[in-house]
Amino acid sequence: MKVVTGRQMQQIDAKTIVDIGIPAMVLMERAGVVTAGRIAEKFPPCDVSVLCGPGNNGGDGIVTARELFNNGFNVRIFIASHIEGLNDECRFQYNIAEKSGIEIIFKSNIKEADIRDSLIVDAMFGTGLNKPVKDAIAKTIDTVNSRGRSVVSVDIPSGISSDNGEVLGKAVRANATVTFGLPKRGHLLYPGKEHTGELFVENIGFPYQFLNSDTINCDLIEKGFMSKLIPSRPPYAYKGNFGHVLVVGGSLGKTGAALLAAKSSMKTGSGLVTIGVPASTMDSCQARVTEEMTMPLADKGKGNFSKKCVNDILDFAERRCDVIALGPGMGVDNDTVEIVKEIIANSPVPVVLDADGISSLALMKYQDRISALNTSASPVIITPHTVEMARILSDAKSNMTTKCVAIERNRIETAALFAAEATTYIVLKGVPTVTADPEGNTFINPTGSPSMATAGAGDVLTGIIASFIGQGLPPLYATILGVYLHGLTGEVAASKTGVHSTVASDLIDNISQAINFLLNG
Repeated sequence: MKVVTGRQMQQIDAKTIVDIGIPAMVLMERAGVVTAGRIAEKFPPCDVSVLCGPGNNGGDGIVTARELFNNGFNVRIFIASHIEGLNDECRFQYNIAEKSGIEIIFKSNIKEADIRDSLIVDAMFGTGLNKPVKDAIAKTIDTVNSRGRSVVSVDIPSGISSDNGEVLGKAVRANATVTFGLPKRGHLLYPGKEHTGELFVENIGFPYQFLNSDTINCDLIEKGFMSKLIPSRPPYAYKGNFGHVLVVGGSLGKTGAALLAAKSSMKTGSGLVTIGVPASTMDSCQARVTEEMTMPLADKGKGNFSKKCVNDILDFAERRCDVIALGPGMGVDNDTVEIVKEIIANSPVPVVLDADGISSLALMKYQDRISALNTSASPVIITPHTVEMARILSDAKSNMTTKCVAIERNRIETAALFAAEATTYIVLKGVPTVTADPEGNTFINPTGSPSMATAGAGDVLTGIIASFIGQGLPPLYATILGVYLHGLTGEVAASKTGVHSTVASDLIDNISQAINFLLNG
């Protein structure tokens, strides 16, 4: 499903009215009817206050109020304006509601004493809001949020930016939101997601071709499509059919990272996994593996990789493996910078770059990073969290705190722009995780749990993505499926061990259940 900005949705709305000929009033009627229908599904007839602004969102709210009134709800409408301030559509709906006998109060600063009702419908601001909410409306929002009433927002919670989920001054905290046509970015990005509550997406008459236009380059990853991507396992299969993953990582004190990536690859379905570690750590690594194979690589005698290992890695990739997972626990120094540079430049198979591999890339000059990725021999998938993304985007003069804040405020654009510039795949880990491809298309992941805020969770993701590439999925499909499954695994693990006690190995233990859920529903 496509995900839009406020501007993109306004364009769809305008084209539907002008090009197709569906009147704005028809769309408003449909919006109110479906919103009232969703409310009636969730609540029995009760006392309702419908808070409306003077524009189209307010008009949607008035239609909602009228439909609820006609279905046995005790409705009052509050309009945050004078009657002269209503736009034409909102005034039209006001006139109908007044003739229908609904109580209507014109008042901007709504206080606790004004709202005696158990349910509030929020229709004050829609997706066009682009400045902070202040003064009387801000106080009204405080009133709405002050008690434990149920709140349903129309289109988007008032005060939330539809483009990035930012709180514009004050914002309503809804239990549910009914939106129209397509989800907005602000519904899915925090803190907007937290304010949105349960999201219902309703088509009120927008043409299919507008909702699925190629000009909209952001998608929500959906379970149905992910289920279709799980590689099949025919009865005549053997291990060679399901790929060989080479994990290059682990250094003194960090061998666990490479092991987590390797074990998650095995659990995701890889036929073969080899772990390449510094030779002096081989004994400790070998003692902890059963299904995986190991390969000693040149080191500097203290458990750290030597750049002399590059030829052995490339030779192994040429002869035996289908994908390289590069970086988990690898360490960061001048040699790892050279290793990352040479593997990206010459690997005959796709490379999933994570953790210390990303930090090594970030030690290059910015243009050297871009050049290395643009000239890679095979597809590269980079999986940074916010701080690692800040390092990739930074130069020596960058303020890292400022950079991280900017990334969090613009997760989708950050991923899209860098992926296009570097012609690579980016998995910007976080809440939510955003994937971008070299064409700048972006994909928002809906799965995940706070339980995943634990050491090693990213190494598990690296192994999952590498496994799907090794099993033959194209890099983009392997990546978005890997991200979705990783988040789903976190949800399953949290249901068993709780959000506080889940560790990365718990994620691996629950990969099979998450896959079965995708396959069997």
